This record gives sequence, structure tokens and C-alpha cells, in this order.
Amino acid sequence: MKSWRKVHWYFFCTIDHMPSYFTALFHRSSRLTVCLIFGIATLPALAAINLNDPIPVNPALTLGKLDNGLTYYIQKNDTPRKKVELRLVVKAGSVLEDDDQQGLAHFTEHMAFNGSTHFKKNQLISYLQSIGVKFGADLNAFTSFDETVYVLPIPTDKKAYLKTGFQVLADWAQGVKMKDADIDKERDIILEEARLGKGADDRMSKQLLPEVFNGSRYADRLPIGKEDIIKTFKYDALRRFYRDWYRPDLMAVIVVGDIDPADGEQMVREYFSGLKNPLPSRPRPTVTIAKNLESKALVITDKEATNNLLMIRYPLQPIAPRLTIGDYRQDIIKSVYKSMMNKRLSALTEQAQPPFLGASAGTEQVVEGYESFMSAAVLSQSGIPAAINALVQEKNSIRRFGFTIAEFERAKKIEAREYETMYNERNNSPSSNFAGEYIRNFLHAEPIPGLKNEYAYFKEFHDGITLEELDQYAKKATPDDTSKLIFYMGSNKAGEVVPDTAELLKFASQAENRPIQAYKEKESRSALMNTPPTAGQIVSEKENKLLGLTELGLSNGVKVILKKTDFKSDQILMSARRFGGMSVYGDQDFYNAWYANPIVWEMGMSNFSAKDVQETMAGKYATVRTSIDNYAESFGGTSSNEDIESMLQLLYLRMTSPRKDKVLYQSFINTQKELARNSSARPEAIFSDQIVTALYQNHPRVMRQAKVEDFDKLDLERSMEIFQDRYGSAKDLTFIFIGSIDLDKIKPLIATYLASLPTTDIKTGYQDLKILPVRGVVKKDVKVGSEPKSIISISFTGPTVYSREENTRFHAMLDVLELKIIDVIREKQGLIYSGGINGSIQRIPQMQYGIDINLPCSPDNVNKVIAAMFAEIQKLQTAGPSAEDVNKVKQAWLQDHQADLRSNESWLDHLQTATLYQTDPESILSTEKRIKAVTASQIKDAANRYFNMQNYVQVVLYPEDKKDK
Repeated sequence: MKSWRKVHWYFFCTIDHMPSYFTALFHRSSRLTVCLIFGIATLPALAAINLNDPIPVNPALTLGKLDNGLTYYIQKNDTPRKKVELRLVVKAGSVLEDDDQQGLAHFTEHMAFNGSTHFKKNQLISYLQSIGVKFGADLNAFTSFDETVYVLPIPTDKKAYLKTGFQVLADWAQGVKMKDADIDKERDIILEEARLGKGADDRMSKQLLPEVFNGSRYADRLPIGKEDIIKTFKYDALRRFYRDWYRPDLMAVIVVGDIDPADGEQMVREYFSGLKNPLPSRPRPTVTIAKNLESKALVITDKEATNNLLMIRYPLQPIAPRLTIGDYRQDIIKSVYKSMMNKRLSALTEQAQPPFLGASAGTEQVVEGYESFMSAAVLSQSGIPAAINALVQEKNSIRRFGFTIAEFERAKKIEAREYETMYNERNNSPSSNFAGEYIRNFLHAEPIPGLKNEYAYFKEFHDGITLEELDQYAKKATPDDTSKLIFYMGSNKAGEVVPDTAELLKFASQAENRPIQAYKEKESRSALMNTPPTAGQIVSEKENKLLGLTELGLSNGVKVILKKTDFKSDQILMSARRFGGMSVYGDQDFYNAWYANPIVWEMGMSNFSAKDVQETMAGKYATVRTSIDNYAESFGGTSSNEDIESMLQLLYLRMTSPRKDKVLYQSFINTQKELARNSSARPEAIFSDQIVTALYQNHPRVMRQAKVEDFDKLDLERSMEIFQDRYGSAKDLTFIFIGSIDLDKIKPLIATYLASLPTTDIKTGYQDLKILPVRGVVKKDVKVGSEPKSIISISFTGPTVYSREENTRFHAMLDVLELKIIDVIREKQGLIYSGGINGSIQRIPQMQYGIDINLPCSPDNVNKVIAAMFAEIQKLQTAGPSAEDVNKVKQAWLQDHQADLRSNESWLDHLQTATLYQTDPESILSTEKRIKAVTASQIKDAANRYFNMQNYVQVVLYPEDKKDK
């Protein structure tokens, strides 16, 4: 469970905490993703589309309403097989709380797992775990300003499982017991959850929210609530919230998966028709937000802020309902417009001194019923005026001059490719995706025409949308010099240039009054490769019928494994991995080797910059990536069926034609320095670095938190030499392709692009770098940060002997302890909200195991939590696990294994591991047998082998002493 603060990306000031659609602009990775339209698949002819017609409901969906007002959505879907996704959606969140209830919408969500009409406290979670449903990963819930959503995936191996799942949802709806003792026990867990969110982001957002929400009710109704109320509220305040707002006329039940819709509808009626609305029912209020009439600036700083963020938010607007097919057409235009705007901003980062590290702009929903045009940027060394000028200039240029025809055509191709992929995978979309769509329909009236209708509309409208029409939309959608909220959120450490509010307003005014220039388009080329390389040959071929593999030998010594699957209709994955990595270089080359990948990718390939590649390939779905670690280098890729050649071209050029660009190299260096400058301000980052130091004692080949001075150690020429050395030769590589492969089509492409790769002699074995963890018991306290929060890290390490069976026993031991962390330390003792244990067995260069335990808690409870954790380990060592816990672990694994058998990603990972370590790939067929063979006695023995109380590292984060501040 989690309290989901549904506040948009402008509330966050670190890249790691921004939602994905924003963070994608800032993460620098060694991968290139590109997309392009090819022919649109043929659909049956449609009757003439009337733009004024209402958007229909997906014909595959059973949508209805019970007499008590409860709405239900039911759809049969076979991905994954033998599973149904159940959701209970309640239009009740923190914004409905009375003054004495702040935090109780979220508290209500927690109480749903603490006893109900048909399930005693702890019985529900235990039962669901026994049928393979994992708490947190599967079973979950979240609370936001306007809604609470309960998530319950249920296996359908037995009908009784499904019936119990419906009973769980019905109990959540109106059967939660809320006993006094259980409420009091949950207070501590809620407070621990609130503690997890404390830090610079939380402190700054609390200053920002009143301005963003302009003094409305949203500003003081954060879902996590107020701690003094959580500690002291009267029991009836919680029961009153549940009684007032958990009622069928504010609820929806969603059922998607491997189920007959008639059976699903019958169970909805059986379990939910008896729900009652309270009499009288409180009206659900609509929260309004007043419009800002004048511009305002806000400066918010914190010494632990990790990035300096600037944002310009224009006036809030009511969200217009999307009711007609014409509205859907307008959504397509909006999406193309937003894509082009952000491409322009992204292009500005390809300078030695960019105006920002990354930026985004567009109209986004803020809260229920309101949206706003927003521009945001993570600041670079160029400073605040440069960022504001760039954001405002691009906005005004688009508003006045519109877009170029080349931008427009590229964006349409990208949009078309996305619809193409969506349509091609219509029969393989996971049930959870459909459930999410129906949640949004119930809460926000998002249209749900279904994938076939959406694709048909796009096909109908795609060619008819003109540049002139889009430019007209841009004039309306892009704000002029109207009132705005400008805010700066960043660090106030010594040396930071922090603006005042008057300066922010002045910079914005100056930017608005600067002369506007039309965007100048560089000429782009139509293809990456005009002439393919001279093809090699496929010299051998054999089949592994048991696993469905085709194994090829190529004339240059490269090997290829092909596996055709029907798990996805339009997905091909590629992988190759080889020993060597950074271990073949000396300590003096460590930084150049570590950063060689991102440096080379930043500069493009052949005669193309990275931006040129994206523009040339606009609309194709083809990705290639490379990565390196201490002991191996890897290649990866993804493509659609039609774009397999594009993926292989990208691979070929990446391996044979790296590009040098001193301007883009300097841009990379400057960006990384700026990111590193404040990244260590977070207490968690300092703590993580101290854990590594405690374990590896400053070993020169262990990477730590990046520092500004690290980037002064880089040399462009040496980084390129290392990249070409590790990736310029295909010696000893085996490429694996899995997915919707056409064997007759892919073989000649393999001969052309893989059999022609150079296989010059390079070092392909690894060198042992002697990176071994410290021996003995090491305990260390780290005092940093101002919030009253601690994190306990306990690491057990040592030598072992790897086998598949031993690896299974090792992970079973860890998963049993994971159950105990939840059941005992969280639920019974209330000492933590979240925590976990994970580990792995390393096979090379020496067989070693590592176990990491992570337990966030109150500083006052550190000793109690440590004692509780060691007590559970010692119980496992002396008594072993219960049969019930062993069964829970096995059931979860068996569920996962069934899903893995129909996953391209899982097969690729298995075959890649077997190829790298030269083990039997057919071992995947005995996975179920190995799972079932695990015994309680084996887990007990494993606990005694792996938890050596004379050899572990314990590091604890505490807040800094006041005298240290």
C-alpha cells in the first residue's frame, strides 16, 4: 500500500523523484530509441465518421450500474492467462476529509487490510499469499486527493479463489471492522510511512502547494495527512469518513482477465447488490480553484535539494469534457503538438553550454477538473535567465510562427507508430492496462472506445490533419504573456546563485519582450545507411526442438540463437553479452571505461548526431543499447517486425562507426558536473556511499557517488578507444533474438549485418579485480540530514558454491524472511512501514553471495528493529520456516514462473545467462520441479550457511546532531 500524492511533476525537485514522462528528458543513458510509420494495417471499412457523434464504449466491455448506483466494468482478456485483475475504485480521497480527519482517507485504506466481516486481522494477507498473491507487489492500494483505489490480482486456477477475491472487494467496500485496538496499532505504521516521505522534496512542496492550488482545499489536504491528527484522532472520526464516503454510488468494481463476462457480472450482482447508501447521503462537494489574476514568483530553497528547478505555470483552466469523436480527433492534434514542442526543447541541450539540462512543456492535468500549461527546466551552469529565455522564446516562436513541415511530418510518423504498436498488440495487452483505463474512465471520464475503434479513428484522421490546422491549435494552446506563477526550487548551499522573486519576474518579463525568431530546420537525411555492408554467410544451422530454438553459425565466427514466440504480435528482442568488461583495463582507465558508453552515445554514430539519428529514424520502432560492468559488456535491442533491419543497422553502425563531436562531449561533461554538484546533498545518497565504503574499503574499482572532479579525469580520445575496443569487435559474441520473428526474413538480414561485423582479436576473458567485501563484524553510524528518520542497512557476504538448486534454496530463504519483515516487524510490532531483503549469488570472478537488508524506521526504534530482524534470522536458523510460509513462497514462484514462460523478456534473460555461463538452457523446463523440491529443512540449513553472525556489515543512518548543524 502507499499513499499516492497525486501532485504533478512540479512538486519535485530531484530527477529521481519526477514522474517518468518528465524524467525521460534528463536521464542520460547509452541507448537510442527511435520510431517510424510503415504501412497502416488494413481494417474493415468504416461507415462515415461524424465528428459530432459520441465516443462509443469498447464493444468488448460489459459496462453497467447496479440499482444502488455502483458502476461495474467487466472484460475478458487472456493476458496473462489464469488471472483476473480486480479493482475497487472509490471517488473518495483526502479532499473530502473534515478538519478532524486530515489523513484519514489514507488511514481508511490501511484499515481495509486489518480485519473485515469475513477476514480477521492478518488473515486476508496470509490467505492471499498462500495462493500466490504477493503483498505490495500484487495486492496493493493507493489514496489520492480525489480517490482511493484497491488493487487485487487473483489467480483463477480454482473458482473458489475468484469468489474469495470478490468477497474481499465487497468487504473493503462496506465490511471493514475498524476495531479500536487495530486503529491504535495502525497509527504507528502510518507515521512510519509519513516518515519515509520526509526530506527536502516534502519540505519544499509544503511551501509550494498553497500557491499552486491558490489557497483552495487541495493545499491543506495532502493524502498523508497531519501527524498530530493521526496520533490523536477519535475513533469515530475514522468511522465517520468510512460511513460517509464508502458507498456504492461513489464506487466502481473493475473485473478484467481470464473470466467469462456473464460469470463476472453475476458475481458483481451477488456480492455488491446488497451495499447501501447512507441516508441521508452527504453531497460530494466539487472543489474549485480560483484563477490567478496577476503574475507571482516564489523562491523555495533547501540545503538538501539535489537539483535546481525552474517552472512557469500559466493560469489553471477547467478541463473540457471529451465526449465526441471530434474531441478524440482534437486529442490527436494535442499529442502531436506536445511532441513537437518537447523535441524543440530537447534539441537545445545539444550545446556545449546548454540553457538547461533538460526541459518539458505542455498542458497537464493538475488535479481533478483542472489543467494548466506549464514549462519546466532543470537548470544548467548557464543560469536562470538563460533557462527562462529558452522556455519563453520557444513558446513564443511556436505561438507566432508555428512548426515546420519537417517537424510536423516526423511527429505524425511517431504518433502513427504508437497507434500501430497499440493495434498490433491488441490481443496481448495485459489485463492491468485495461483495468487502469477503466479506472480513469470512472474517475476522470477518459474515453474508452477500445483499441480497434481508437486505431480506426486515427487511420481516418491521420492524413487529414494539416500543418495549418496544427498551427492554429498551437496559437490557442500556447499561452501569451498572461499572468503566471514562476517558481524556483533548489539548493541554498554556499556558492549557489539564488534569485529573489523580483528577479524571477524581471527575467520572465525581459524574455517575453525579446525579439522572436522562427525555428530553423536543419536538413535531415532519409536513411541511416544508403548501402548495406557486404554480406557474410550463414555457414551452419541446427534446431533445438525441445526449446524451439534455431542456432546459426556465421562466416565470421559469430553465433546466433533465434526463438520464435507468439507472446507478443509485434516485438523482437535482441541480446548479446561477453566476458571482459572493464576488468581488462588498469585502474588508471576506470573512469574512461565507466563513462565510455554514455560519452559515445551522446555524440551519435557515423555522420549523425544523436538528434540526427532520431530525426532520420522518426517513427520506426527500433532501439539499440550497450552497457558495461566490471566483468562483461552487453548489447541489447528491441524492434517491431517491420523494423528489424533498422535495429540491425543501428547495431552495425554503433559497432563500426562511433562519432566524435567535441561540442557534444563538452555538453556531456558540463551536464554531468552540474548533476553531480548537488546530487550528494540527499542524506540517502551520502548514506548509500558510506555503505559501499564500509563494505569495500575504498577499493579503486568500486563506483561511488559521482563527484564533480570525477569528470576532470575523463579524456575523450581514451574513452573512444575503450569503446571501440570493447564494442568494435564481435569476437566470441552470440546474438539472441526472441519474439515475433519471421525466420525467412531475418536470416538474410543476419547474414548482411551480423556476419559482416569485424571480429578482430580482443581480450574476451575477465580479470579478477579482487573486489571482496570486508571480513568480520563492522558497525558504522552515519549522521546526516535534518529529518528524524533512520535507515538500517545490514549486509551479509561470503564465499559459496553456485548451483541452480542452491540458488533456489538461497532465494527461498530470502523470501521467507521477507514475509517475516512484513508480518512481524511491520504488522505485529508496527516498527516500520516498508523494508526488505534481497540478495544474489555471484558466479564470477569468485563465487560469492551477498545479502542486503534495508529497514527505514524512527531513530528511536533503531535498536528495536535491529533486534527484531536478528530474532527472525535466528528463529529461521533454529526452528526453520513454517510449512505455511514455505507454501506461500512456492505459490508465488509458481505463479511467476507461469507468467515467465510466456514472456519474451524472461526467455531472453534465461537464454542469455545460459549462453554466457555455458550452462544447459533446457534447465528452464525443470524450474517448477526445483521450486516444488524446496523443503523447510533446506531453508533452515541455508539460513545457517548464509547468515554468519561473525561476518556482517551494519550501517545506520541517523539525523545529524543539532550541534553538528
